[in-house]
This record gives sequence, C-alpha cells and structure tokens, in this order.
Amino acid sequence: MSQHGGASALAIMRRIEETIDAETAAIRNDPAFDLKASNARKSRHLYELTRALKGANEAGLANAHRDALIRLRDKLADNEATIRAHMGAVNEVADLLQDAIQRAQTDGTYSQQEFGQASPA
Repeated sequence: MSQHGGASALAIMRRIEETIDAETAAIRNDPAFDLKASNARKSRHLYELTRALKGANEAGLANAHRDALIRLRDKLADNEATIRAHMGAVNEVADLLQDAIQRAQTDGTYSQQEFGQASPA
C-alpha cells in the first residue's frame, strides 16, 4: 500500500470516528436526531474506507493503523451500546402506548381476550 493510501485510510477513519462520536452524543441528547441520515453518512464513509484499502497488505495495515483501528473499535462498541439502550427505551415506550390504547378501547366489562378465552357452552 502506498503512503498516500495509508494516509487516506487514516483520514477516513478519523471521519468515521467523528461521525460515530456525533451520533452517539446525539442519540443520548437529541430526541429529534436523524438516525437514518447518520446511517447514510456511516455507509458512505465505510465505502470510502473500503476503496482506500482495496489491495492493501493486511499485515502492513494492521501494524500501521493499529491505534486508529483500536480507537475506532472502542468507539463503535460505545455507539452500539448507546443504540441498544435507545432501542430498548423506544420499545418500552411503544409497549406502554400499546397497553394504553388497548385499555382505552375497552370499558373493562368485556374484552377481546375474555371472549377468546371463554369456553363454548
């Protein structure tokens, strides 16, 4: 791999890190964060990285970019944990809303569940 390709890969890895950091912070702090747009940015950066590394010597890459790869791996792990926590919270809210809708649709006398559980006479 040429020196230029290695420098290019490092620059792309830095952009990926910045994107991951921004996404992680936004998920934690901004309810209106556009996750779809962030995913598109990450996909574009990964495509650029793939092109920059095409034909690279993997052993040489691992040695030359070890610190950047470790840093990126750690940031991705933190980002994944944040996304999982966010999705868990979204699921909890959705479950609460679904339960509230179901309770609002019945007056408590007869419910669809009770009809489904009744034995034929």
